[in-house]
Amino acid sequence: MKTNKQLFNKLNEQINRELHASYLYLAMSAYFEDINFPGFAKWMRMQSKEEVGHAMKIYDYLIERGERVVLTQIKTPKTEWKSPLDAFKGALAHEEKVTALINNLMDLAIKFKDHAAVSFLQWYVTEQVEEEANATGIVERLKMVKENTPALLMFDNVLGKRGA
Repeated sequence: MKTNKQLFNKLNEQINRELHASYLYLAMSAYFEDINFPGFAKWMRMQSKEEVGHAMKIYDYLIERGERVVLTQIKTPKTEWKSPLDAFKGALAHEEKVTALINNLMDLAIKFKDHAAVSFLQWYVTEQVEEEANATGIVERLKMVKENTPALLMFDNVLGKRGA
């Protein structure tokens, strides 16, 4: 069963956005490597991989629905930040933007009474709650730490323990 054309196009666009998010987090990882925060870099690298997984989940869903996936150019991400806090604030802002996009996709699925899409997108709605909570928690801790080098190094160590 084919999806509504408007919803199909938006889902295809979301694949690109998820891949851009992966690229953004990989750029953040490179930034953290460059300023000698390997734990922050690892956290962002894992986040990058997670975003590819999100893109592939939509990719597979569209294939299952009999739609053709159309990949487009991925926008070049930002590569410089003022501080670890600035980078994580950027990650949080990006996740908030993704949440709005997912909510718009859900609104379309509901509008077109595409129950399969509603069910599929519910996973993303739930995932975005987690993504925003994780980013918010890190931002709030970095605000407390400020530019305290020993505290930043300890927090870097903590984030470096992120598992697969």
